[in-house]
Amino acid sequence: MTEAVDRIVAEASNWDGIEAGEHRFGGTEFRLGPREVGHVHQWGILDIAFPRRVRDQLVSEGKTGPHHIYPESGWTTFRIEASDDVDDALWLLRLSYLSHAKSLQQSGVGGALSDLDVDRELADLEPGAELQAVL
Repeated sequence: MTEAVDRIVAEASNWDGIEAGEHRFGGTEFRLGPREVGHVHQWGILDIAFPRRVRDQLVSEGKTGPHHIYPESGWTTFRIEASDDVDDALWLLRLSYLSHAKSLQQSGVGGALSDLDVDRELADLEPGAELQAVL
């Protein structure tokens, strides 16, 4: 599991504006300005923050599950069980990152993210029609 988690940490840590650091419950968290995008635990749990409507759609599509401790929140839990899960984990984490980046840009506090073309990158992720509607 460590190799898969290390791949996620290495990639997400290089995204514009992301600060990776130690998470208070172990593992690595990814912050974009004042917002936590998500965190990954070494044992293979990736917890990701989404707006509630996006979270609900992702769960209904089976792309992730409700958070393992706070199932009614906007947080989700994705379980990394094999190296094949890394791409799906990164897709979810990138979706959260772009969602937060768009919100920060719209509020005028995007700063270093001004060159990030969120709409193009969201389209590149190819979300389904229902998910795209809630984004």
